[in-house]
Amino acid sequence: MKKVVTSLFSSIADLFMAFSRWIQKFTDVNPEVVEKVFITCMAILIIWLIRVIVLRVAFQWVKNIKDRYQWRKISTYVGVFLAILVIGRTWFAAFQSVATFLGLLSAGLAIALKDPLVNLAGWAFIIWRRPLEVGDRIQMGEHSGDVIDIRIFQFTLLEIGNWVDADQSTGRIIHIPNGKVFTEMLANYSKGFEYIWNEIPVLLTFESDWRKAKEILQEIADENALHLTERAERKVRQAARKFLIFYTNLTPAVYTSVRDSGVLLTIRYLCTPRNRRGSEQDIWEEVLTRFADHDDIDFAYPTQRFYTNSLEGKRGAGPLKKASPGLETPGGDALKKTK
Repeated sequence: MKKVVTSLFSSIADLFMAFSRWIQKFTDVNPEVVEKVFITCMAILIIWLIRVIVLRVAFQWVKNIKDRYQWRKISTYVGVFLAILVIGRTWFAAFQSVATFLGLLSAGLAIALKDPLVNLAGWAFIIWRRPLEVGDRIQMGEHSGDVIDIRIFQFTLLEIGNWVDADQSTGRIIHIPNGKVFTEMLANYSKGFEYIWNEIPVLLTFESDWRKAKEILQEIADENALHLTERAERKVRQAARKFLIFYTNLTPAVYTSVRDSGVLLTIRYLCTPRNRRGSEQDIWEEVLTRFADHDDIDFAYPTQRFYTNSLEGKRGAGPLKKASPGLETPGGDALKKTK
């Protein structure tokens, strides 16, 4: 092994001497500059080869796409950092001390590159605190999407929502500066609880049998979402170690309220962020199918009707058979005195 390494360095030295003589033959470049150029090229080549070898070895053991992505990103960051150190120490004599080099570099960046420096600090915050990771679904300010890439100065979203309903993908890619994590509101669908609450409002006419309808809706909600309750409870217990989350009831529920045009029954259930539209479709199709079998359950929608209390109202609210002159009846106009 020792002989192989010695032979390799000897070959590199011979290559450098040949390269230096060739450059000096055709140019008047200072030999010291030629040496620095050669060291720079060799440093970049060696660092690149090491990265390639490390990735090949790692990919033989790592099969997950997300883990492979992390290996590529980390190896790139380490390689660039090492290249900057080697090249800086080679070209600038004042930077022989790493501490001095980093100090002068940070001072220059702080003065001349304010925004890139803030983005770099944002990247360090993202790597350290992990408010978002590749694969997470987030909302940053007015933009929502799935994180598909994180770089030193920006991260990238595959947009959802906007003109598309129910958090479906628009197909657009949005690049957001990392510094936005310090100034914009960040909502992460995938961190902590990992589930979201979804609600489906079902509006019925006042004449419908709303109690029967509520029982049917509860059965449908249980069939489609009750199986998530046990897993969600485990996630809540895990998240409670880090966040103040204290849900006590995670089972699907149907709530009753009244609106101007009817009785509103609201289905509330758990689903995963990426399955909101699919779960809503399954529930609505089941609701339409089940309600079609009941003549006493009707959906309410904008209509115009004339209501006669004596025919449709409660028995006690109908018009009086006898009334004194000038006395108003409960269901009609004031009776006029007749001769």
